[in-house]
Amino acid sequence: MRALAFWLAMAGTALAFDPKSPMFETPFTRPVGPDAPLKPKPGDPPGDLAYGAYQRGYYLTALREAEKRLAANSKDGAAMTLIGEIYHDGLAVKRDDEEAARWWRLASSFGDAQGAYEYGVALLSGAGVASDKARAREEFIKAAEKGISGALYNLGVLALQEGGGDKPDYAAAATFFRRAADAGDGEAAYSYGVLVREGKGVALDTDEAAKWLKAAADENVIAGQVEYGIMLFNGVGVARDESGAARLFQLAASRRNPIAQNRLAHLYMTGRGVPKDVVRAALWNGLAKAAGLTDDKLDAAIGILSAEQLDKVKELARREGEF
Repeated sequence: MRALAFWLAMAGTALAFDPKSPMFETPFTRPVGPDAPLKPKPGDPPGDLAYGAYQRGYYLTALREAEKRLAANSKDGAAMTLIGEIYHDGLAVKRDDEEAARWWRLASSFGDAQGAYEYGVALLSGAGVASDKARAREEFIKAAEKGISGALYNLGVLALQEGGGDKPDYAAAATFFRRAADAGDGEAAYSYGVLVREGKGVALDTDEAAKWLKAAADENVIAGQVEYGIMLFNGVGVARDESGAARLFQLAASRRNPIAQNRLAHLYMTGRGVPKDVVRAALWNGLAKAAGLTDDKLDAAIGILSAEQLDKVKELARREGEF
C-alpha cells in the first residue's frame, strides 16, 4: 500500500517554460500513504469476514476477525498483514508503527507477499523499525517474486539510488520499472517512460516513451499527465495535439501541480489549445507562483492587466475556489 517516497531528479531539469522548448523533466516520485484499501488476494478464503469488514470500514470487527483467524491458524500471514495495516493507520486502535512492523515481519516470515512488501517499506523508511535498505531490498524481492508490482517499482528506485559504486544502475531500474508497468503500475509506467525517453538503461525511443507516459497519464499519475501533455504539445513521439495537451495540463493543474499550472497559464495567455483568456492565465500563474514556480514572462504580461481584469481574476478565484 505504501511505496518508496524519494525525489530522484534527472539531470537537466529546468523550470522555465517555452511552448517550443524540449520536454520538461519531472523527478521520479511516489508518495507514502495508502493508495487503496486492502483487498482479498487470490487464494483468500471466500467471504473473508476480516477483509470484508475492513473494506466496509468496520475496523474493530476486522481486527477481531483477523485475531480469530490467527487463533485457528497461527501461520495465517494474510491476517497478520491486515492487523499490521490496522495498527499502522490507527484504525480503531492507537497508531503504532512498531506494532505494525512487527506484524508485517511475521506475515513475511510466513510467506505473505503483501506483508513482505509492507515490511520492506517500513525498513526503508525506518517506520517502527531501524532503517535498513539491504533488508528492505530483500523483502521487496520476496514480494516481487509473488507479483507485487509496488515491490518491483521500489526495486527500480533503489537501483537508481545506489546501483553500483553509488552510481545509478539504469539498466536494472528499467527492467524493474518495465515489469511493474506491464503489471499495470502507473508510477512504474511513468518512470520507465522517462528512462526510454532519455535512453538511460534502455534504447532511446520517443515513440515508446510516449506510449508509456500515456499509460501513466491514463492511470492518473500527475507527473505522467504533465510529461505526456508536453509530448503532445510538442508533437514528440506522438502526433501534435495542443488541445489534448491542454486537457492533461488542466487535470494536473487542478491537482495542484505547479508545472501544469504554469503551462496552462501560458496556453491561456497565448490561446493555444484553449481559447485565449488572460484572466484564467493570471489565475493559474498566481497558483503556480504560490507553489514557488515563478515566471517573469508571465508576470510581465499579467502586469499590464487593467483593474477590471484583475477584479475578474479575484472573482474567478472566489467562484472556483482556487485560492
